[in-house]
Amino acid sequence: MLPELDDLNSFRDALTGATGPDTSAAQGAEERNGQLTKPPGALGRLEDLAIWYAGWRGDARPQIRAPQVIVFAGNHGVTAQGVSAFPPEVTVQMVMNFEHGGAAINQLAKAAGAKMDVHALELDRPTADFTQGPAMSEEELLQALRTGWQAVDPKADLLVVGEMGIGNTTPAAAIACALFGGVAADWTGRGTGVDDAGLANKTRVAAEGVALHGQGDGLHVLRCLGGREIAAMAGAIAAARVLRIPVILDGFICTAAAACLAQVSDSALDHAVAGHQSAEGAHAAMLGKLGKEPLLSLGLRLGEGSGGALAINILKSAVACHSGMATFAEAGVSDS
Repeated sequence: MLPELDDLNSFRDALTGATGPDTSAAQGAEERNGQLTKPPGALGRLEDLAIWYAGWRGDARPQIRAPQVIVFAGNHGVTAQGVSAFPPEVTVQMVMNFEHGGAAINQLAKAAGAKMDVHALELDRPTADFTQGPAMSEEELLQALRTGWQAVDPKADLLVVGEMGIGNTTPAAAIACALFGGVAADWTGRGTGVDDAGLANKTRVAAEGVALHGQGDGLHVLRCLGGREIAAMAGAIAAARVLRIPVILDGFICTAAAACLAQVSDSALDHAVAGHQSAEGAHAAMLGKLGKEPLLSLGLRLGEGSGGALAINILKSAVACHSGMATFAEAGVSDS
């Protein structure tokens, strides 16, 4: 059961107080893994993934039956600075496409057997331009966190969150810079494909935002430099942590949302793996800072949760092998 989010402190308390994985289930899964009809370690990382998943689900022989994909959409006031190759109206158009089943993420979620939900967050009211002031008030941040928090199906056994928001690679770059240091150029990429002048402009905007708001608590950074859809992703990832639902992280923007949580609690992302390494240049560096090794690297830069959804089938395969294979004793095969 998820607690109510009365204020930001209650969110922090829920995240920092969340229980860890079931160690007895993980131990049982590890013992079972050692008895399966294969040489030790022959399935490589799939074995580690299955044991990790078993611990979080509290079942030494788990199955994945109810994955959920949630796409959050939001608009950003900072697009007035010309940081994107596309206008903000595209966010609304793409939400309609999601709802009608026409986007890439619809196909990938379907292929993975995942339930998909879409949440648009006040698209007619963009966040504030963070070069002029905080992107959100505390109440706006709390409302966005609640949207994500309440969007997670407690019956889900795996979660992927994605986003749609024209211009949101700029807030993600600013968040990374504020959390991890360095200069804005270290974290700013071409996003939807801006040219050299556009990249220089994005870098300037991200730098101005970080200079104005400075470093600080992960929720401070999220409020001042983020967006509603980024905050909603953070809320959903946090809810999954409390519910012990494993999470597959998507790309650069999703990872920026997750990084804000990692600053609040060292164990905030123990239930999460990185689905892929995107083509956005700084994504690899951000994953490195979080200690997350991606499952896939396919040059994706779409967002929407697409890379995370693709990785559902990797985790499903890991769990299927672990739980479905026979042990040496069951198969009547000698293990010596």
